[in-house]
Amino acid sequence: MRILTVVGARPQFIKACMLSKAIKSNSEIEEVIVHTGQHYDDNMSTVFFEQLNLPKADYYLGVGSGSHGKQTANMLVELEHIMISINPDVVLVYGDTNSTLAGSLAASKLHIPVAHVESGLRSFNKKMPEEINRLVTDHLSDWLFCPSQAAIENLRREGIVNGVHLTGDIMYDAVLYFKPYALKQSTIIENLSLVREKYYLATVHRAENTDQPERLKSILEALQQLKKDVVFPLHPRTKRKINEFKFMDLISSPHIKIVEPLNYFDMLTIASQANLVLTDSGGLQKEAYMLQVPCITLRDETEWVETVQSGWNQLAGADTDKIVDQVKTIQTPKASPLLFGDGKTAQKINDILLKSR
Repeated sequence: MRILTVVGARPQFIKACMLSKAIKSNSEIEEVIVHTGQHYDDNMSTVFFEQLNLPKADYYLGVGSGSHGKQTANMLVELEHIMISINPDVVLVYGDTNSTLAGSLAASKLHIPVAHVESGLRSFNKKMPEEINRLVTDHLSDWLFCPSQAAIENLRREGIVNGVHLTGDIMYDAVLYFKPYALKQSTIIENLSLVREKYYLATVHRAENTDQPERLKSILEALQQLKKDVVFPLHPRTKRKINEFKFMDLISSPHIKIVEPLNYFDMLTIASQANLVLTDSGGLQKEAYMLQVPCITLRDETEWVETVQSGWNQLAGADTDKIVDQVKTIQTPKASPLLFGDGKTAQKINDILLKSR
């Protein structure tokens, strides 16, 4: 069996790393990796391949930034050429990025079966590009690997029941596998002069927050008002918008520690040792839960509803007062059920694909 894996963004590299390990252990599967170049900054891309020991991509498309239409179109053209050339048995895509959409579209038009890792997530907000990508990809997929029961129920409501598998979340595989290495190798806590469990981690990158000046300003004003150190890895998009809107003064407080995007080991260490996470990232909400760190989500809704229902995650949107109030009052729940599987998702996916030959 020949699998063509399409990746292009940081979370996908981490997920692909775990499944590639499982695939490599079986001589019956050949994997060809395509890196679209959707994340093109070294800290967002290259360093992840190196640190996670992910096999070097067989193809690098280098699409870079651009509008959603332009980025997706460029990927479609290149992916179609590659798929015709190597004739894979399966095209494997991850998550909800433009790379995910392009991979599934190109494959389906060539009648190549699609396997989607992290199927069934829904925020029910179609203004989010990621929501459109999820919906389209799931309806094109032949194998839908779901991280939770809630994801399966979302698919069922849309009439998708064939090829659906509850595998757990592959990010949990990565957290369990890499956390000991990260804590041993990373020096980020010492480098930033942080005290473990006495600081907050904040990330902001979604267009709904960065491209709307009033939302971005409100979030930054909330960070400014917090009483603990705030580690703030600055996404390239967020950095551009802060400069464009002239908001640099809002992050100039001594307790806000601005850093470049972190590699996976540093990010895993910073997140696992934080007192609290504030984020608009879907992946980091979930990782915070897996690391048993309370989270405040800087969005009006989330696809990871289980984390909210369990009490580990609270929705604050972009309201300054609400964010600050939730930081003051949030508590760590006593229970932490295994919402996302047992950490053996990669092997389960590998076994399912092998049985389908």
